[in-house]
Amino acid sequence: MDQKEVVVYSTPTCAFCHMAKEFFTEKGVEFTEYDVAADEAKRAEMLEKTGQMGVPVIVIGDEAVVGFDQARIAELLGL
Repeated sequence: MDQKEVVVYSTPTCAFCHMAKEFFTEKGVEFTEYDVAADEAKRAEMLEKTGQMGVPVIVIGDEAVVGFDQARIAELLGL
């Protein structure tokens, strides 16, 4: 089974963002990270997907998860 695409919208100072990225690394899950503090276009994209500014926003396939909801993320990834 192919892994779904995982995108993490984060900021450098966000503790939950770091936790999410550590979780993916531990599980061997590849992800693309966008720093929405520095990247205005990606911040706008994140807002469009979720309607809010909270980070992390983790997009797995077609599903957006706001915050580091480990159980939901594991479920979406089939971990």
